[in-house]
Amino acid sequence: MIVIVMGVSGSGKTTTALALQKLTGWQFAEGDDYHSEANRQKMAAGIPLNDEDRVPWLETLHTLIRGWHDRGENGILTCSALKQAYRDLLVTGLPHDAYSFALMEAPKDVIAHRMRARQHFMPPALLDSQIATLQPPKEALHISALQSPEEAAREILDALGIVPAAQ
Repeated sequence: MIVIVMGVSGSGKTTTALALQKLTGWQFAEGDDYHSEANRQKMAAGIPLNDEDRVPWLETLHTLIRGWHDRGENGILTCSALKQAYRDLLVTGLPHDAYSFALMEAPKDVIAHRMRARQHFMPPALLDSQIATLQPPKEALHISALQSPEEAAREILDALGIVPAAQ
């Protein structure tokens, strides 16, 4: 199983994914670590990424999760995956039962507060562009980011019928 924890920047993807990783012991990859330096600089300058910027990044992430699947490994990936086309590219060629998307959701003001409180190349000024780009997935778990990361992780595992390794 591959769980792709998705949502706008500041929605709690990484903290939830790390809680999932702690509960399961699965492979973990932070999608932001795979952005090109040009993408990082663009976002840091307050310029939203466009599809042309995102496609090579998404292809790299696809290769990563495809490798997990092909080796029979479970994994957790964080990725904004804002558009359906991005999600489709991420999971191209994977059986539908091999992955699940978990959309982290919280009110805009909560997310903006979180973004202001952290050090990250994505400035709070880009939150509106992320929200505008987001096409909420029809087939995804919708997870409240207002709960603790561990509670969110357990909700994801419960929804998928997965018993944490720690139990």
